[in-house]
Amino acid sequence: MVAEQSLRAALKPQESGGADARRDPKVARMNTYFLALVVVPVALYEVVTETGMPHLEENLRYTTTREKACLTQQSLTTAFPILQHPALRGCSLQHEAQQGDTVSYTLACEGGHGTSGEAVWHLEKRRLSGTLNIKLGGKNMTFYQRITAVPLGDCPAGPV
Repeated sequence: MVAEQSLRAALKPQESGGADARRDPKVARMNTYFLALVVVPVALYEVVTETGMPHLEENLRYTTTREKACLTQQSLTTAFPILQHPALRGCSLQHEAQQGDTVSYTLACEGGHGTSGEAVWHLEKRRLSGTLNIKLGGKNMTFYQRITAVPLGDCPAGPV
């Protein structure tokens, strides 16, 4: 709510020496930036995570987990549980790019083991959905992890 009020205040036309601030190219660029910025509200979410490994036999290809977790804009880079796996040690999501309600990241790994990937989040008012696609270096193995998160309410004061 505070972010929304700040956004509205920033977008209000302002007088500057009698000229409308919307005509100033610098202000116009800043307003375009603010309009494109979508903020993930801090909330408790029901998080469904699906992991898919297309190279495995049909009965082993997919796994789904459910949990409740507090998510924030900053937690989008760490929300995928597979990033905690030892095979991805030294890898993290970096280089955020945002366009409208879509935020994307590049998977960057230390040590030159050739693992690559990207994550794309779609941020909607009543749902967050993100997909992390990974190709393990040297193994020609690809897999993905998909998260769908639906807000449930406020984060509790203690651990979830």
